[in-house]
Amino acid sequence: MKLLKITFFLPVIIMIMSVASSAQNFGDLKDLAVIKKDVKSKRVSSYDITGGNNDRIENIQPGEVKEIFNVDGSGIITHIWVTIAHNPRFSRRNIIVRMYWDGETEPSVESPIGDFFGNGWGEFYNFASLPLAVAPGGGGRAMTSYFQMPFGDGARITIENDSEEKIDAFYYYVDYEEHRSIKKDIGRFHAWFNHEITEAPPEGENEWGTLGEVGENDTGDGNYLFMDTTGAGQFIGVNYYVNCPSPMWYGEGDDMFFIDGESWPTNLHGTGTEDYFNMSWCPKELYDHPYFGLARVNKETGWMGRTHCYRFHIQDPVRFTESLRATIEHGHNNYMTQEMSSVAYWYQSEPHKPFPEMISREDRTPKPVIGTTDMHRWRDAWRKSMGNGATLWGNENK
Repeated sequence: MKLLKITFFLPVIIMIMSVASSAQNFGDLKDLAVIKKDVKSKRVSSYDITGGNNDRIENIQPGEVKEIFNVDGSGIITHIWVTIAHNPRFSRRNIIVRMYWDGETEPSVESPIGDFFGNGWGEFYNFASLPLAVAPGGGGRAMTSYFQMPFGDGARITIENDSEEKIDAFYYYVDYEEHRSIKKDIGRFHAWFNHEITEAPPEGENEWGTLGEVGENDTGDGNYLFMDTTGAGQFIGVNYYVNCPSPMWYGEGDDMFFIDGESWPTNLHGTGTEDYFNMSWCPKELYDHPYFGLARVNKETGWMGRTHCYRFHIQDPVRFTESLRATIEHGHNNYMTQEMSSVAYWYQSEPHKPFPEMISREDRTPKPVIGTTDMHRWRDAWRKSMGNGATLWGNENK
């Protein structure tokens, strides 16, 4: 009977040990029962230091940079919460957040604030994942991070109003632990925003072989770039925002991670965009998993319009010792013209490779969504190319 009981409970015990080990390693329930006498919980926030209720920074002018966090010593930022009262369109793409560790002059985090927390195109919508969330309050108004952000010799966070209008009010919490010291082998948190209008080749947007024979991508040249860094560390995820001007599926592109200077074929080579994001068969429905999902999907014809995919490598970080170049194709063999934006997240040793200059406000302004009127113009051009017959249907070939 005792053997039977042990046999029955052994899988349960193994599962509990596995969950406990995972929690200790990855932070979702980390060390909650451990009493730490040498750690102090602290916060920097926008509370009204007079004791009143004006708990915010007000009237941040165009071009103005505000420092919202600046502490000395060693510690770990454990939680950030932000909400903003700001009128202009695309405001959250025009407020830039930067973070600096250990007295560095080049930021380790640089991104539009909305894209960083998980809202693309300056839009407002709810988003739920393990490390990042955008919560209700008029529809996706409160932005939260639970990424652990260690520092050994001070930390600083700034916001820049890179818009043409003042920010009416900016509210925030930055919670952190004060430590006596941080181990030297602890990586520093990094995040980088990229944006590109990708280019189709001269033969056209030949997705799914619609226009003829499909070519091959045996180099990775021309792929969209998530991140490019030198040093040792681990890539831990990406928010990926794509605006597709075609009704064709935008996601035939493979992910390719070039680790420590390797060339194609890479050791980490995927089979398609939706496969990398842990989905399949061209999904078009909202789905929220702690590690991956679709936070926004288009409501246009086919896959035309704006889609937000996310993938966090919580259990499966991509580790590198010398360098990492993380990329993905824009359509198979980079056939598709798309508006692609992303924020990549990783930990690494310092110093890090400096980021390229932040993309200008004009260049990161979201492209418009293609609609029914545009498609009607396409049809008119096609009818004329087919001789403008009175009964042309739409799927005839010359």
